[in-house]
Amino acid sequence: IGIGGIGISAIARFLHEKGHKISGSDIKESKTTLELQNEGIEVITPHCKEAIKDQEFVVYSAAIKEDNIELVEARKKGIKCFSRKEILPYVLEDKCVFAVAGAHGKSTTSAMLASLIEGSVIIGAISKQFGSNMRYAKSDNVVFEADESDSSFLNSNPYLAIVTNAEPEHMEHYDYDLAKFYAAYKGFLERAKVRVINAEDEFLSTLKLDAIRLYPSSDITELTMVVRDYQPYTSFNLKNLGKFEAFGMGEHIAIDASLAILAAMHETPLKDIRENLLNFKGIKKRFDILSANKNFVLIDDYAHHPTEIKATLKSVFEYAKILGINSVTAIFQPHRYTRLSTNLPGFKECFKGVDELVILPVYAAGENPIEVDMKSEFSEYNPIFTDKVERVEEGIEFTDEFGVKNRLSDGIVVGFGAGDISVQLRGGY
Repeated sequence: IGIGGIGISAIARFLHEKGHKISGSDIKESKTTLELQNEGIEVITPHCKEAIKDQEFVVYSAAIKEDNIELVEARKKGIKCFSRKEILPYVLEDKCVFAVAGAHGKSTTSAMLASLIEGSVIIGAISKQFGSNMRYAKSDNVVFEADESDSSFLNSNPYLAIVTNAEPEHMEHYDYDLAKFYAAYKGFLERAKVRVINAEDEFLSTLKLDAIRLYPSSDITELTMVVRDYQPYTSFNLKNLGKFEAFGMGEHIAIDASLAILAAMHETPLKDIRENLLNFKGIKKRFDILSANKNFVLIDDYAHHPTEIKATLKSVFEYAKILGINSVTAIFQPHRYTRLSTNLPGFKECFKGVDELVILPVYAAGENPIEVDMKSEFSEYNPIFTDKVERVEEGIEFTDEFGVKNRLSDGIVVGFGAGDISVQLRGGY
């Protein structure tokens, strides 16, 4: 139930490939539900109780509420029902799991690791290398993106655990208790035989566990960014292991790649790692270049937290400099009222350096509204407000709050958000 979601669709694909008969449902048709149907999975939209027949068990995504018509029907019929979190031990049993967690960078690090080691892959993003959030291989190895938002990473049965960083996020799940939040990360790491951590993270630096530690400020040297045919690349030296190059732009790309390299060294010779890393082609919605010419570049980015937006913009400014482009416009769709209000000071700060800021309505993701006066809070940017943006040919068009039609078709335009901004920027799904 909720099979169109990025996390649960990967699990559905994995179990389907494993030989299970999978069906699913979602609130509406989407690119993912259509792809799943093409792969041989029956998908019903919208939710209806007829979707519940004689299944052995039901798995539901975190977005599904207790009163969902199908969940109610399944329970009435006595069918076992599992949340995504609860089904993980079954999905990952008997596997050698390379689990990647962290507030930021876990999808990129997971997809990079997937390019470095043989095995199946279950991640929360579309890797451009294999065009999916799941790759199936007849292997004991599984690269798995482990989620802290609902503490499901504690059920991921890790052989090897990577933590990119442990910045507090999704605190509502941890009752806004930092001790409980950090204890979950510690528990995740303690479950693994091999641990790889960013040792300059504020919390991770305090841990006394046995671990392979990356100290980015001293271990990563000679950081260089280049652009080839409008595509971004970052090269760097890692410890005494020599030079590597990864798709993407910025210091955070070098950090993610370094963590993946240090993890893969348990499985793969260094020479192969260096070559295989070149197969990583980025992931959808992360510094995702939708259109590019010498005057205009349109980028879609999933960043929805101030730390992520700041890191991506730093890369965008570097990218602009290399291309000789002078203006950067950010389109911001806040994701969740709780995140916006909790991190408001960070959001107000993170857009520094942009030439223009366009703000869309908050994408609620099912939350109740929390009042934030966006106009006064973001007044230093003199932002433009609009209900939606539209892709027209190569440019972006929108009507502002005063009814004036605007077109963005020069400079760099980058959209930020985890809601439906990606669909708006792409002009469809």
